[in-house]
Amino acid sequence: MALVVQKYGGTSVGTIERIRNVARRVARTYDEGNDVIVVVSAMAGETNKLVALANEMCEFPSEREYDVLVSTGEQVTISLLAMCLQSMGYKAKSYCGFQIPILSDSAFSKARIEKIDDKKVREDLKNGTIIVVAGFQGIDREGNITTFGRGGSDTSAVAVAAGLKADVCEIFTDVDGIYTTDPRIVPEASKMEKVSYDEMLEMASLGSKVLQIRSVEFAKKYGVVVHVRSSFNDNPGTLVMKEDADMEAVLVSGITYNKDEAKISVLRVADKPGIASQIFSPLSHANIAVDMIIQNVSHEGFTDLTFTVPKSDYKKALKILEETAKDVGAGGVQSDENIAKVSIVGVGMRSHSGVASKMFQTLSQEGINIHMISTSEIKISCVIDLKYCELAVRVLHEAFGLAKKDVTAE
Repeated sequence: MALVVQKYGGTSVGTIERIRNVARRVARTYDEGNDVIVVVSAMAGETNKLVALANEMCEFPSEREYDVLVSTGEQVTISLLAMCLQSMGYKAKSYCGFQIPILSDSAFSKARIEKIDDKKVREDLKNGTIIVVAGFQGIDREGNITTFGRGGSDTSAVAVAAGLKADVCEIFTDVDGIYTTDPRIVPEASKMEKVSYDEMLEMASLGSKVLQIRSVEFAKKYGVVVHVRSSFNDNPGTLVMKEDADMEAVLVSGITYNKDEAKISVLRVADKPGIASQIFSPLSHANIAVDMIIQNVSHEGFTDLTFTVPKSDYKKALKILEETAKDVGAGGVQSDENIAKVSIVGVGMRSHSGVASKMFQTLSQEGINIHMISTSEIKISCVIDLKYCELAVRVLHEAFGLAKKDVTAE
């Protein structure tokens, strides 16, 4: 008997009929002789409605109360799915994150899981009960409800799979697997048979919406093989797993993009030790993640610092930085929301040269100007004007031949 953890996203549970479809899939897995834990998201669109209510109430809602509000979406889904399974004749029991409990730190809306107490769940599994868990949420050591950020149900599922040493973690979504790029932009995009943890980490951090980055971090740390597949058919999906020789044979595995970042520049900053810390520390204290950072060459003892932040934190970051700029005697703050980040990812880049020049040349041929560049062993990212984002994805996908053949070696 295997322990199977399945996660279903918002689209998969978006209507009563789709919840019934999920229940049938779960029941089939259980009938095959498996113990089953199901992690679900809120119904499609529900979290957005809750966020809109919070923003309508006030511009900067309390982070604690924000988490209390947005965590309610998953509570609806788990109860409906448990009811459906019970009506089909199965033992089923729903759990909110705090009922398990899934313990986290106190970084509201971006909390990190610290520990899962599996005692109650294991007792229910021994009794033949199908466990239905609310994704995206936990509880801190002071008893406050916390949430793990958008896409946090993925993290919940992988963490539960790791904590209970599940045999497999299946992430069911509205796509057949992980593609070389967004099929909505490039219909010729290929589905990958498998992708390494490191590649998936980069793709998730660079804009791929299939898996949340922290879920991949958990999977890599604890060796959880994640199977990303569709909840609407039985086709095999994409395995996220440890890197192997086949993966290294591919130069570029995928093209990602992110339209949800903004660029901020702190101008005419004194070029001396400690200034960067003074600028970035307030952002860190506010739990605002800073991504790409560029510092210009010093001129007459002054420099400019340019970096990107998530658009969801843009207003908050700008408010903090305008105060910080005054404190450090900077010349001012400039910002731009109309940007996008386009990236190429592949473990094969470690052992191949000329990848960056090919990327830059491809963008140049289309008249696409590059504002910022960031690299690692297995990725190259460029910040460009938002209006060129989809064009850049299409031409890069073609330039690296990702639509011509399956991107994984047999």
